[in-house]
Amino acid sequence: MGISRDKWHKRRKTGGRQAPLRKKRKFELGRPPSHTKLAPKRIHTVRTRGGNKKYRALRLDTGNFSWGSESQTRKCRIIDVMYNASNNELVRTKTLVKNCIIQIDAVPFRQWFEAHYTTPLGRKKAKLSEAEEAVLNKKRSKKTQKKYDERKKVAKVEQPLEDQFATGRVLACVSSRPGQCGRCDGYILEGKELEFYSRKIKAKKGK
Repeated sequence: MGISRDKWHKRRKTGGRQAPLRKKRKFELGRPPSHTKLAPKRIHTVRTRGGNKKYRALRLDTGNFSWGSESQTRKCRIIDVMYNASNNELVRTKTLVKNCIIQIDAVPFRQWFEAHYTTPLGRKKAKLSEAEEAVLNKKRSKKTQKKYDERKKVAKVEQPLEDQFATGRVLACVSSRPGQCGRCDGYILEGKELEFYSRKIKAKKGK
């Protein structure tokens, strides 16, 4: 028996049985879930109806993530799966699905921020390396320095997010469907959404 997405096995809204009018059809087929795991990349192609292709990600460990408030996107390493609203089992097995909350490497975003605003981000105790010092305190012309001084005025990052940058990892949400398009892309959590999921993760740890 194949996986089917038909309606003939279900009852009517009123509770009555439906007599199947036909056998299974190609357009009603379903396929087994991909259960994308957090590991070095492995993607299979699936031939679908009409000769189209789906990209079934079986394992992934990187993705493109966007920082909404700064309108920046960077390729980042996925470190861990932190929370899944539908099933805790998917967190334990580190399964990547759409809308799961993951932890990603913050370094690419921090490097961009420090180069763009010439302001250290999430550096409380850690000392800067010589290369990082050079980026922040480079000798610039008056015109260029004025440009960076103007940028510094708007170089504000909310405190919960800055605390995460200090640890070198930030929380992100997956917005693509790894089992369909073979990619694990998403966005960094900010504001109310970050507050909400931080609370959920803390509550789960407390149990």
